[in-house]
Amino acid sequence: MASSLTCTGVIWALLSFLCAATSCVGFFMPYWLWGSQLGKPVSFGTFRRCSYPVHDESRQMMVMVEECGRYASFQGIPSAEWRICTIVTGLGCGLLLLVALTALMGCCVSDLISRTVGRVAGGIQFLGGKFGMALMIGCQSQDYCQNCFTTSRVLNFCTYTSLAC
Repeated sequence: MASSLTCTGVIWALLSFLCAATSCVGFFMPYWLWGSQLGKPVSFGTFRRCSYPVHDESRQMMVMVEECGRYASFQGIPSAEWRICTIVTGLGCGLLLLVALTALMGCCVSDLISRTVGRVAGGIQFLGGKFGMALMIGCQSQDYCQNCFTTSRVLNFCTYTSLAC
């Protein structure tokens, strides 16, 4: 099959696909932030969490559910910042996938990607990468503060993991 990409374009297409796939996997994993709550390790992403507190009616106390899951609904995401972050990061991953798949098709179809299309795709890819770094919006939320900071606002036990390509 004929290609509309140069050797550099093929490398760009492959790296774009690798980056988009990595970003999407990172978006769906609940391991963005790590901390502890009620003496148990917790981790969470924008719409998934691992180890979360639940009120036990029989014992009339908070207990930790040590499993991973997503929030029951979009409104169940604990703060507006995390909801915005979910939308913006998801949009960024979608843009990265759009460019990566278009670039991969350019490896197989001649005259699909011109110089102008490549520049526009690079701009969309840049925008998608910026959207993908929307985690900073959610860093002011209550969940973040409860899991990562002590009352003196000193970093207690928190790691920031980002899959930014």
